[in-house]
Amino acid sequence: MLKRLGQLFNLDTEVENFDNIHQEILKGVSFRGTNLWILFFAIIVASVGLNMNSTAVIIGAMLISPLMGPINGMGYSIATYDMELFKKSIKNFSYAVGISLLASTAYFAISPISTAHSELLARTSPSIYDVLIALFGGLAGIVAISSKQKGNVIPGVAIATALMPPLCTAGYGLASGQLDFFLGAFYLFTINTVFIAIASVLISQILKFPIRTVVDPSQKKRINRWISIVIALVFIPSIYFGYLLVKKEQFVEEANKYITNVSTFEGNYLLSSEVNPSTKTITLVYGGLSLSNEQKEQISQKATQFNLDEPAIQIKQGLSFAGMDAKNMEVMQLREELNNLDRALRLKANQVDSLVKVGYLGQALLAEISAIYPAVKGCTYADTYRYTDSLSSPTALVLFETAPAQPLTIADKQTIRKWVSSRLDRDSVMVTFTDHS
Repeated sequence: MLKRLGQLFNLDTEVENFDNIHQEILKGVSFRGTNLWILFFAIIVASVGLNMNSTAVIIGAMLISPLMGPINGMGYSIATYDMELFKKSIKNFSYAVGISLLASTAYFAISPISTAHSELLARTSPSIYDVLIALFGGLAGIVAISSKQKGNVIPGVAIATALMPPLCTAGYGLASGQLDFFLGAFYLFTINTVFIAIASVLISQILKFPIRTVVDPSQKKRINRWISIVIALVFIPSIYFGYLLVKKEQFVEEANKYITNVSTFEGNYLLSSEVNPSTKTITLVYGGLSLSNEQKEQISQKATQFNLDEPAIQIKQGLSFAGMDAKNMEVMQLREELNNLDRALRLKANQVDSLVKVGYLGQALLAEISAIYPAVKGCTYADTYRYTDSLSSPTALVLFETAPAQPLTIADKQTIRKWVSSRLDRDSVMVTFTDHS
């Protein structure tokens, strides 16, 4: 079993020629001319998508972005100890990042829309989950480059690791002067960059890409030590941010349970609510009778019944009937009476409509059954109650009148009874037959 699984996951039979892999990575590292223009256009498209909060536009920008080439080059060069290629990858990657920041900053500086929508905000709080996305996305990317059957994996990796939106969000932070936006987004971009590169290192070593330069053991040791330091510097803060993210989600979940519990309180109804997990604040706006300080304290105390870590409960009065004068109260009462009268009229109208429909139903039954049994000449239909020893549900009563010269057989009558029950979709149906001889 394990041997068969090993064969299924074996990459050796599908690995591309090492020289072809090397040339493809070199081509992706190159960042001038066409690649720079494509990157510039992709950054503008992604910035527009973030500015307009359009996920589809952002995905389109990531599909055409060539940013992953230098990152894979960095990982590949580290794995093969090719320091010249590493320096070239770093230099070209720096050009790409600089141009991206300039383009996105310029766009957001001139854009008339400066609101930070959800797509922008999502790129300002990196966590351990972004590490996982970048790592596994990078693994998929380098495996695709190394395989003869590349398929369409590279665009999918660009979407998963989301290299473009963090850069554009960092540009937004620079353009709007919000340092926290810039730092959060650039840290997310750094996470993606480092762990895509680490994924390239891992796969390059697993597939045993050949080392094309002469490297002494001390240099290998020094490179591996630097890799460990970089991973630790990027990875450790993400664990802390991931912990904060989980705590925020737990706070929102418990806060929503608490809000549901206090949605009504002694004649007051919750009009709106707001939960801010960052400041651990819950804002409640009530309508109805004026809340006293004691009642507000009782509402706040209910938060202790839920797993909320010392939330700040803010209770506001949105609409109060207590301060209305007699004239306004009379107007409110008259409006309520008019609404009740309108509802009663609508109910009566529906009842009249249902009675009219009953008459038409008997006519429809006669038309349908007489086409099959010409002996049936008349029909009476009614919804009535059949009283027995216990209370029963309404019974549909159907009376068919037949011609004396054309009596129905017992089998015909039984067939008609089944048809009527099915036609009316009723279990309680009484069907009788009369002939006026």
